[in-house]
Amino acid sequence: MLDSDGTILRWYDYALKGMRNEYATGAPVRLFIMGENVWRDEQEFPLARTRYTNYYLRNGALSTDAPGAEEPAAYEYDPANPVPTIGGRLCCGNQLPPGPADQRPNEGRADVLVFSTPPLAKDVEATGWVKATLYASSSAVDTDFTALLADVEPSGYARFLTDGIVRARYRNSTTRAEPIEPGKIYPYSIDLWATSNLFKAGHRIRLYVSSSNFPRFNRNLNTGEPIAGSTHVVKASQRIYHDAQHPSALVLPVIPR
Repeated sequence: MLDSDGTILRWYDYALKGMRNEYATGAPVRLFIMGENVWRDEQEFPLARTRYTNYYLRNGALSTDAPGAEEPAAYEYDPANPVPTIGGRLCCGNQLPPGPADQRPNEGRADVLVFSTPPLAKDVEATGWVKATLYASSSAVDTDFTALLADVEPSGYARFLTDGIVRARYRNSTTRAEPIEPGKIYPYSIDLWATSNLFKAGHRIRLYVSSSNFPRFNRNLNTGEPIAGSTHVVKASQRIYHDAQHPSALVLPVIPR
C-alpha cells in the first residue's frame, strides 16, 4: 500500500528544500498497474514503447479487425431518464461512492450500447491515454456522447477503469459552439483520460457507449440552448456508425510485454 503522506512529504523535501532523496536520482515516473497490482518505474509518460491499437466497434464486439458493411447501432437518449453514474472518478462533495464499481446494472438499458472483446487469449496491458473515436448522428441540434472502459472478469464483474464525454456543439473547440445538423454523421473524439491496467487472459475489454452519465456529467437537454438557461427537454435519436467508411474505435495504449 502506498504511504501517501510519506510520499508527499519526501516530494516536498526534494522540490522545496532541495534534499537529495529518491526524487533527485530515481525514475521520473512511477505507475501502478491495476489488474497486476504492482508499482513500476518508467522514464517517460506516455511510454515510448506504446502501440496505439484500434479496437473497432463491430455489432456488439470489439475487434482489431477493421469493420466491413455493418448497420449502425441506434438508441434513444431521454434527458429525463439519464444513464446513472456507477462509481468511477468522483470527488468534491458528490454523494455517490467512487471507485471501480461493477457496470453491469446499466447494461440492460436500451440507451447503453455494449461492445466487448472475446475472452483474451493472453494478457493485454493498456498504459497511457485512452480515447474513443465515434462516428455518430443525432436527431437533435446538440447532444452528448459518452464512453466508458471496463475490465470484465471471468465472473462477469465489469470493473470501471475510465470514462469520458463530448458535447456535440463543442466537438471541435471548447471555446466556440457549433450546432450539428440533425441526421448528419460527424466524427467525435472522446478523451477517456489516462489509465494503467493489465487485462488478464480470460478477461474481456468492454466499451460502453451512450449519451449520459449522470450526475457525474451534467445532462444535455438536446435543445442547443445555453447550458444555464435551458427551458425544455427534447429526446434524441442517436446512431453510432461502425462500417468501413465510419470505423468507430476504442484506441488503447497497448504496452508490449
